[in-house]
Amino acid sequence: MTDQPRTHCGYIAIIGRPNVGKSTLLNALIGEKISIISRKPQTTRHQIAGIKTIDNTQFIYIDTPGIHRDQNKLAMNRYMNRLASSVITDADAVVFLIEAQRWQPEDEAILRQIGQAKVPVILAINKLDTLKDKKYVLPLMDLIKDKYDFADIIPLSAKSGDNLDLLENVLMKYMPEGPHLFPEEQITDRSDSFRIAEIIREKIIHATGQELPYNTTVVIESMKSDIHKVDISAIIWVAREGQKPIIIGANGERLKKIGTLARKEIVRLLGRKVFLRLWVKVKSNWTDDERALGSLGYE
Repeated sequence: MTDQPRTHCGYIAIIGRPNVGKSTLLNALIGEKISIISRKPQTTRHQIAGIKTIDNTQFIYIDTPGIHRDQNKLAMNRYMNRLASSVITDADAVVFLIEAQRWQPEDEAILRQIGQAKVPVILAINKLDTLKDKKYVLPLMDLIKDKYDFADIIPLSAKSGDNLDLLENVLMKYMPEGPHLFPEEQITDRSDSFRIAEIIREKIIHATGQELPYNTTVVIESMKSDIHKVDISAIIWVAREGQKPIIIGANGERLKKIGTLARKEIVRLLGRKVFLRLWVKVKSNWTDDERALGSLGYE
């Protein structure tokens, strides 16, 4: 009787301050867009798993909101900090992501928090592609290497893909033996409706610029499908009455643009024709109301 090959499976927390490229890294590792992206901090608000199975090893990468130093801001900020911190506790390994250009006080604070996890921590120095010469990352590595007993230090570029294979090879050593938790072909733990809501929110962020950065969220009200098409109704929630016209725009043009861009991406996701209806509604100061956050899916 032939012995079955041993399988390995583990959770990897991708941790870092806001806007260092955590979602870009997750998407690059999985090879598909799982987590939405923008240049604005706080784009990621949820714990999102990207799943990748290579031979007998299953990696479950967890994208997390950026950790904020100020714990006492809005309820939304406190929620995101709690979420990121809980992932560190449950992980089998941590990828601590920083920028190649500089080490910041926020990085120092996050490192102190990560140090309590008692699991291997790989320091990933991202945005290598922004340096004119890769040798300029060496002084940063010298500065950081004595701050913590890192399992490894890997300069990489999530955008260009440089050294992502090296990161995976290092992580493979720390994946515990055990059964795979997801089917081999599955790439995320999130439902289509969640991904659709996030796609719509990404288009809102891009369309509104600095006018309406973080006061919107999207809830899928209904989603009906057949073999030919999917009919989706979604509500865009804002925190104040004055924010509705910002999203709707003159003669509804901005809302129409948001819907058009979102629909194109949803079609690629679902592989079917999509009818998308969007409404804009107000839930007063929802970003600083714990009960409102729970009702909108932030749990």
